[in-house]
Amino acid sequence: MANDMMVKELDQVVVRFSGDSGDGMQLAGNIFSTVSATVGNDISTFPDYPADIRAPQGSLTGVSGFQVHIGASKVFTPGDKCDVLVAMNAAALKTQYKFAKSTACIIIDTDCFQASDLQKAAFKTDNPIEEMGIKQDVIAAPISQMVKDCLAETGMDNKAMLKCRNMFALGLVCWLFNRDLKIAEDFLREKFAKKPEIAEANIKVIHAGYDYGHNTHASVAHTYKIESKIKTPGIYMDIMGNKATAYGFIAAAEKAGLKLFLGSYPITPATDVLHELSKHKSLGVITVQCEDEISGCATAIGASFAGALAVTTTSGPGVCLKSEAMNLAVITELPLVVLDVQRGGPSTGLPTKSEQTDLLQALFGRNGESPMPVIAATSPTNCFDAAYAACKMALEHMTPVVLLTDGFVANGSGSWKLPNLDAYPEIKPQYVTPEMKDNYTPYKRNPENQVRYWAVPGQEGYTHILGGLEKDSNTGAISTDPENHNLMCHLRAEKVAKIAVPDVEVQGCADDADLLIVGFGGTYGHLYSAMEEMNKAGQKVALAHFSYINPLPKNTAEVLKKYKKVVVAEQNLGQFAGYLRMKVDNFTPYQFNEVKGQPFVVSELVAAFTEILKK
Repeated sequence: MANDMMVKELDQVVVRFSGDSGDGMQLAGNIFSTVSATVGNDISTFPDYPADIRAPQGSLTGVSGFQVHIGASKVFTPGDKCDVLVAMNAAALKTQYKFAKSTACIIIDTDCFQASDLQKAAFKTDNPIEEMGIKQDVIAAPISQMVKDCLAETGMDNKAMLKCRNMFALGLVCWLFNRDLKIAEDFLREKFAKKPEIAEANIKVIHAGYDYGHNTHASVAHTYKIESKIKTPGIYMDIMGNKATAYGFIAAAEKAGLKLFLGSYPITPATDVLHELSKHKSLGVITVQCEDEISGCATAIGASFAGALAVTTTSGPGVCLKSEAMNLAVITELPLVVLDVQRGGPSTGLPTKSEQTDLLQALFGRNGESPMPVIAATSPTNCFDAAYAACKMALEHMTPVVLLTDGFVANGSGSWKLPNLDAYPEIKPQYVTPEMKDNYTPYKRNPENQVRYWAVPGQEGYTHILGGLEKDSNTGAISTDPENHNLMCHLRAEKVAKIAVPDVEVQGCADDADLLIVGFGGTYGHLYSAMEEMNKAGQKVALAHFSYINPLPKNTAEVLKKYKKVVVAEQNLGQFAGYLRMKVDNFTPYQFNEVKGQPFVVSELVAAFTEILKK
């Protein structure tokens, strides 16, 4: 009978796992994402960490969510609302139900809907389904008890057994979407390689969840299948933005023939880059976990002076502390990449939430005339290319570069085809030449691009001193001459302004759009999806999305002035819009601004942009 169930083919589906902070929702979501990416589906994920990291068990503020959007063809966002909601306790159902579609399937662990659980979740009755007016299909299963029954003979204690609950839910979801469990098994055996008994227990529970669905039909009319429609040959993996960033740094170092040095203080949500790079000493990567943000940046500057590709990683509050050291990199004109994984602010703010509020800090948050190139990654998989580009720019133009990601793209993931590094552009630092031996001064420049020549310490005949005091442009000696200071400020600004960056591309109705949407960084997927939806509805809309913020692409003014109406959409109160108004004469765009610590919602964007078209 179980084998007679209909299998419905879908183009896309959104699944949201939710439960207590310690319930392993991120792990369950990651495994399901990996399983989907490995079979050729495109994916986009959003781990929604609780703001109250150490919230009491079963509390409303401690709910952890993980949403994954799986598509037969390209997907650009984790989805506005989910088709399947897994709610492992009453608090998860209470807080996450708003993300469920009216047609969604909801999976709950009835063992975690006892009187005490309902009380913690602020339910007033003993029937939460009825109280919330839930009309969708609900798979209500005693998951906790079934997990304990499944693992009864393993000798595990009660607490350890219940840690496997998430795997039962994962097995049930894998059954619902006809997923092969072999990939999940491999994932767990690799993750728990040092604790094989834990791996096997989790695998046993996954199969129990799958079998429960298979044998009972789990209260649903059909199961589902998502067949990939576009398959480009290659090796794919599900990769998080932070890991992709780390890989981009490694690739750039290898291409440049340099050692990679990371000086970093662990800070949410950038810490994973430090963790990942520390695993790759065999590739010539040196990592130093410093005691504070300033030393993290300062050690990287020292490594840069010594001839390494130097990186420091942080978030917005860390950039505040690093700013003096970053200025040292500006005045010494040493290559350095400063990764800022933006989070909600101000102050320590919302460490686990995503925003775009550090833009002006990246551009201007230093003393004096202190220009730095700024690049913003647009997606988890784009983090690799953005990191590579930032390193190339820093090394070839002898400048610190700010690389902006954010909590959304850093913690989110996508299906990533492993790149062919041979296809990536060469990285050619502007080293000193043999002709300069015994005649080298540290601020001797290439007259075409104003880039100073790089002399690595230890080279005979190229002895020099750098530091934080202004230097004479000719001799490199300390100078307080006003004319020289004016000249050096202009030279440093010109050097950054002359960096060649790609033109901004206009997508959608590029020739005759009635509205141009403008954004930057991690909002790309949501803005692109909004544009697509509006174009399908017969509205003429285009998108210009910026990765290169400083310097701006040369065609920026031309693009922005071409269209009748322009809206700048960003997750701040108008920082990019203000910057564009500063750079482009007589530019007066509409604005869409949200600062909620959450990604944009596509339906809200469409509604707001439609209203602008009506004006």
